[in-house]
Amino acid sequence: MQTRIGEVTLAHPFGLAPMAGMTDSAFRRLVKRQAGCGLVVTEMVSSEGLVRGIDRTLEFAEYTEEERPVSIQVFGGDLAKMAASAQILESLGADIVDVNMGCPVPKIAKHHAGCSLMRDPRHAAAIVGAMVRAVKIPVTVKMRSGWNENEINAPELARRVEDVGASGVTVHGRTAKQSYAGRSDWDLISTVARSVEIPVFGSGDCVEPAHLLNRVDNSGAKGVLVGRGALRNPWIFSQALDLVAGNTLREVRLEERGRFLLDYLDLLLGEGVDEVEGFRHTLPSASTTAVARGRDRWVINKLRALSSWYTKGFENGSRLRQDINAAESLADLRRIIQSFFFASIGPRAAA
Repeated sequence: MQTRIGEVTLAHPFGLAPMAGMTDSAFRRLVKRQAGCGLVVTEMVSSEGLVRGIDRTLEFAEYTEEERPVSIQVFGGDLAKMAASAQILESLGADIVDVNMGCPVPKIAKHHAGCSLMRDPRHAAAIVGAMVRAVKIPVTVKMRSGWNENEINAPELARRVEDVGASGVTVHGRTAKQSYAGRSDWDLISTVARSVEIPVFGSGDCVEPAHLLNRVDNSGAKGVLVGRGALRNPWIFSQALDLVAGNTLREVRLEERGRFLLDYLDLLLGEGVDEVEGFRHTLPSASTTAVARGRDRWVINKLRALSSWYTKGFENGSRLRQDINAAESLADLRRIIQSFFFASIGPRAAA
């Protein structure tokens, strides 16, 4: 089931979609280790921040070799800065650079970036064209179905970016106005797939392994990018490949799910140096103990954010979320995870 985006070959047509604040490098690596994920896309980075060399922006663009092939997603509305940012990302070793035209968040859209670019298709296509000319790696576009129900223009925009050299598009089948409400319109995604020759990836409402397979089989899309479904079940990609191969869907043991959280915690601690330095910068007179507490608090908050998704589908999952949200230390977190997932008599995963 190989899929190509320009000169980049994906072993599988199923990829991890970017979600701000969630799909960090640690999470992406762990997902890759479960097998079956053909592409990872980073959290979106600011073209303005890249061009200005802001350290925090560069951190969002960081990845490891383990994550390849990796697409780094960039947002912005200035043609020259978007082209320059594509060159920067190419120099950082990105396999693909992805243009965010799907973010509905007002603080992004008000700067003529994210999904607001869909309201100006000519300018959006000009940006993509400039980026294509600036780099040798593939340039792709992430878009929504449109701005609102009266401005559904994903098929038109897909044709425009194809004409200026884009190597692929991903379509989330909701409008910016919908955000994540309602249902993803996969009929619209199918229309986009029929409108262009470049590969189209679909996104939205893929929360079970069978959804991935069904969407590829029935929509005309070349692949699927999964966001929230992977936060809930990082094994969704390998399980989808089980179905592709005609194998019985592998059940993920409770202990494996617990080990994922502990590994995530450990990887975050390993990456906490930058966060510690950021904490030290905001409080230059802080003691070493205070800085360490800042790092630990950052890790705890990351686990809390993931647990809001990861614990869904478990018996007593709501209690687990409450316990994680109440944790005041890393020791508390480890104890809670050990007790829930590794107890000799523990809760069952819900069917």
